[in-house]
Amino acid sequence: MLCKYHAGLIIGLILLASVNANAESIYQEPADFIASAFDGNEPKSAVLWITNDIQNKSYSILGRNLRQLRIRYWQVANRSAWILDETGKDLPITTGVVVESGAIKTIKVLIFRESRGWEVRYPFFTNQFKDAQLDTKNQLDHSIDNISGATLSVNALKRQARLALLLSTYID
Repeated sequence: MLCKYHAGLIIGLILLASVNANAESIYQEPADFIASAFDGNEPKSAVLWITNDIQNKSYSILGRNLRQLRIRYWQVANRSAWILDETGKDLPITTGVVVESGAIKTIKVLIFRESRGWEVRYPFFTNQFKDAQLDTKNQLDHSIDNISGATLSVNALKRQARLALLLSTYID
């Protein structure tokens, strides 16, 4: 027979597990990110169709094919904004990336769904991406420091940054 202490502990663990299993933290709505990327003057969205060339180059970044036929983006002059999803460990991390003149201006975690690795949302981490560009091998030309315990989330953001930089080369 379970004592009251053990029964309460078991119920508490079950509740904690269910909270972690359904964790979703929205740090900024995607529409708000787009508006802030263009100083409140949100442009109309455009669509980049995924060609075989884009698919092949993105495969080298993601390690898999893109799972969509087109990607929506927003652009004014030489600044573009991208809302991208990439899996950390198990669930997608939604990130906003602003690319200006071939370099990252801003990267921000908008929605985080994993139970671990949420530290990637903080400016101490995302500021490392500022001014990063792609080199000739589609790698970032900046070193990005890892966060202990958040390696999969760090890798997801690095892939998103590289993908946004690659995709921005295909738009006017």
